Amino acid sequence: MERTLPANLGTTVSCPARARKWSDSQPAGLEHVGRSREGHSEPGASTVPTLALSCMGSDPVLLKTPAPLGSIADSLSASDGQLHAKAPTKPPRTSSLVLPDASEQTPTYCELVLRVPSAQGTPPGHQGPEPEAPWWEAQEEEEERCFARPQADISFCHPSKSSGLLGPQNRPLEPKVLHTLRGLFLEHHPGSTALHLLLADCQAAGLLGVTKAQRDAMGVASGLELLTLPHGHRLRSELLERHEVLVLAGALAVLGCTGPLEERTAVLRGLVELALALRPGAAGDLPGLAAVMGVLLMPQVSRLEQTWRQLRRSHTEAAVAFEQELKPLMRALDEGAGPCHPGEVALPHVAPAVRLLEGEEVPGPLDESCEQLLRTLQGARQMAQDAPKFRKAAAQRLQGFRPNPDLQEALTTNFLRRLLWGSRGEGAPRDSRLKKFKQVLSALSLRLEPDC
Repeated sequence: MERTLPANLGTTVSCPARARKWSDSQPAGLEHVGRSREGHSEPGASTVPTLALSCMGSDPVLLKTPAPLGSIADSLSASDGQLHAKAPTKPPRTSSLVLPDASEQTPTYCELVLRVPSAQGTPPGHQGPEPEAPWWEAQEEEEERCFARPQADISFCHPSKSSGLLGPQNRPLEPKVLHTLRGLFLEHHPGSTALHLLLADCQAAGLLGVTKAQRDAMGVASGLELLTLPHGHRLRSELLERHEVLVLAGALAVLGCTGPLEERTAVLRGLVELALALRPGAAGDLPGLAAVMGVLLMPQVSRLEQTWRQLRRSHTEAAVAFEQELKPLMRALDEGAGPCHPGEVALPHVAPAVRLLEGEEVPGPLDESCEQLLRTLQGARQMAQDAPKFRKAAAQRLQGFRPNPDLQEALTTNFLRRLLWGSRGEGAPRDSRLKKFKQVLSALSLRLEPDC
């Protein structure tokens, strides 16, 4: 049986006598829109659905009885979610129906109905409160940034205002200060000392605790990026000197033990355990690891045959770890082939890149030197790109860490420089200072174990 629509529509549509069930996947649930009067018709009345024309493409829908916009939006089922994910990629072929003011009449249904988030819900993009900044970070208000020309004189090695260990004027290698330092290191296990050294190295390298003024002056966000740039010469010099004073101070801790052989052996074991605590996967402080390994591999220390023999006899595990794990690891790091993935490493091994950028030659045969040169440059480039990841990894290692103030001061570059050369001698040229102190260490080494 067929039903003929009114003549003014100019179209004949065939449909069954009962209401046709429309798929709920059509826009706005047409099944609910088209049967507004079907349930209330009298016997014998026409059962032709009020919705005579279906919505084709993006044409507007013709309604005989407009439905409120809110009720249509509420009738959408979960399967209609794709209609509200994003706007259509092409404009409609015909202009959309304009919604009149609510005060005039009921708004007319459009093909797309946006679901507006409830005012009582969480606004889109709203996040919880920001976590409290770490204590070592400077608390500053963000201001509108503008371009500033980078400066060539950037330093993260600031002199301390007052020292709890050294007086205003001190002589080199004061015995009282050395005794205090020995007690400090004995009080802290290698894991705690490694975290103290990691924090000091991160601050010296400009990875943590960098102020906004320093970032603006550098033109970059961290020292790992600055040391690869032409105006990072001062930072590179400071990092090289820091490595040297750490090595000299560690060598002094070994060679200054003029007592029994077991005393020097215990110091060697403590340095090996500290190196294991600094390696990748642990504290991940590779500059600190390089400094400790520099002590153990120093000629004045490595020549002590009786001391190393006693270490292998009394502390076999430490001796095996040094020979089979730490030495190959340090060799790979120096050649630019060691582990450097952020997360496993908190602070990368910067010494090879710093030496190369400061003009030092790469040792070894020419063909191997070229390969090592390329690896070092590529590693420096990757290190600068991964600076935010290293910063995050270092902050995770130091989360909840509270350092001992005296031990933290004892690991700074300025303190070590004053300890080794005194308040007057620290201002001497670096090359002459290093040469004279190495001569002192050589004399101490010969005194402990004279050549046969």
